[in-house]
Amino acid sequence: MKHHWTLVDTPAPLAEAEKAIRSEALIALDTEYDSFRCFRDKLCLIQVQTAEHTWLIDPLAGLDLAFLGDVLKDPEILKIFHAGDNDIRILKRDYDFSFRNIFDTHRAASLLGCRHLSLATLLESYLGVFLVKKMQRSRWDLRPLSEEQLDYAALDTAHLFALYRRLDGELREKGKLAEAERLFGGMTEVVWKEKTLDRLAHRRAPGYAQLTAEQKDRLRRLFRWRFEKGQELDRAPFMVLADQQLVALAKLEALAPAAVAAVLPSDKAHRFTPELAALLAT
Repeated sequence: MKHHWTLVDTPAPLAEAEKAIRSEALIALDTEYDSFRCFRDKLCLIQVQTAEHTWLIDPLAGLDLAFLGDVLKDPEILKIFHAGDNDIRILKRDYDFSFRNIFDTHRAASLLGCRHLSLATLLESYLGVFLVKKMQRSRWDLRPLSEEQLDYAALDTAHLFALYRRLDGELREKGKLAEAERLFGGMTEVVWKEKTLDRLAHRRAPGYAQLTAEQKDRLRRLFRWRFEKGQELDRAPFMVLADQQLVALAKLEALAPAAVAAVLPSDKAHRFTPELAALLAT
């Protein structure tokens, strides 16, 4: 049976979603964000599950989501997550939301001794539900989202109520609910931290040990340049240039722009050659 969801990307469905979500004592949440291509994780979708429906809220649509902040901090409404730490960090970062009264199925299952903690595994073992996870690296930042993407996103929260009830019952039965609630309370305190440069990352590049001292210093400076360029462009550093390309640049004997350009992919040579040539010449 097809799961019922509504895409919320205009004011009319937003008003409908707000009315439905505010009336619930129990909701489930998930997000889709791009942490693969972007330097800074980009929030692309917020899934909110109510008793009968999934609301797929588009944070890129310019909507006012202040009502969701009211719900998330309301101690009378229980919010269910699965491995929700980063969801909470990003929602705090982007909207300054605060959180009270949460239940995390990943933490609960871990406390109960489950060894395999993915949502798909827990749904299969506790509920006999088979969830195919195949779109984690989908382009959630592009619009319009496909029906397949939206179906996939909706299923991430569709079974969290039932999983919560099973795990909550087992926590109570084993006398672990108070401990679980302390863990959940700690999760509400997590905060977003910006990426920082790993100053030793260049040493793990392929072929580093075979470089001369001068080449190793060049590579160190190239890794810093790539980190800062990724930050500037909001692109994952590996998408700016690959480690192997930085090593090849560090090994250049001729540092003229033409030599630098020859190492770079054709689509990046024009863009990056002048500054890389200047960097290597210093």
